[in-house]
Amino acid sequence: MKIALVTGGSRGLGKNMCLHLAAKGTDIILTYHSNEEQAREVVAEIERNGGRGVALQLDVSDHKSFEPFRDRVAGALSEMWGRSDFDFLVNNAGTGVYAPIAETTEEQFDRMVNIHYKSVFFLTQMLLPLIKDGGRIVNISSGLARFSLPGYAAYASAKGAVEVFTRYLAVELGARGITVNVVAPGAIETDFGGGVVRDNPELNKAIAAQTPLGRVGLPDDIGGAVAALLSDDCRWINGQRIEVSGGIHL
Repeated sequence: MKIALVTGGSRGLGKNMCLHLAAKGTDIILTYHSNEEQAREVVAEIERNGGRGVALQLDVSDHKSFEPFRDRVAGALSEMWGRSDFDFLVNNAGTGVYAPIAETTEEQFDRMVNIHYKSVFFLTQMLLPLIKDGGRIVNISSGLARFSLPGYAAYASAKGAVEVFTRYLAVELGARGITVNVVAPGAIETDFGGGVVRDNPELNKAIAAQTPLGRVGLPDDIGGAVAALLSDDCRWINGQRIEVSGGIHL
């Protein structure tokens, strides 16, 4: 039995990743920021479909909470699975900010770096002793780290740092047989950024027109890609950035 830990797994893309992984027989530890009920609903859906899951609270911007979180993960592994390790780590949790460079505050900048880069670095570091040799790590980036749109500099720069970090992780963890890759979604119909891509018909249409496949991405496009990347079929993919965007801005 494989076990995946997915941060930010209670809603949006993280929830979809959890459900796709569970459908392939992977049990789930998911984290949520504040909505415990929403997280428990995801666990319940996993259990209805024959899997096992647990939801743990985690604020990825609070780096001092990572050590006690690791201990709670270890406790859950022992109690639910009789194990001391897990197989897959998906660093997905995050939030966005829209601000032109001239208007970006230091607080906004620090928040993006803390959530999207510093947390990925130090949470991964903290969890390394619990990741099974031969396991997998997937870090979630963004298409905005490749193409540039006004207003996303702080967010995208932090995601760019994650992409460099991923390559270094792949090199340093190779001796343990752990692969590390990046999945970079394009514009997706979720509640991210207030749901603007999903709920603004004009924006949705404009993005679709710039995408060779002729539509905006859906959560299933990303959840399915992450689950596929974590399958044994992709065991020789390592240190790569895989953009899942329908080919936008090629």
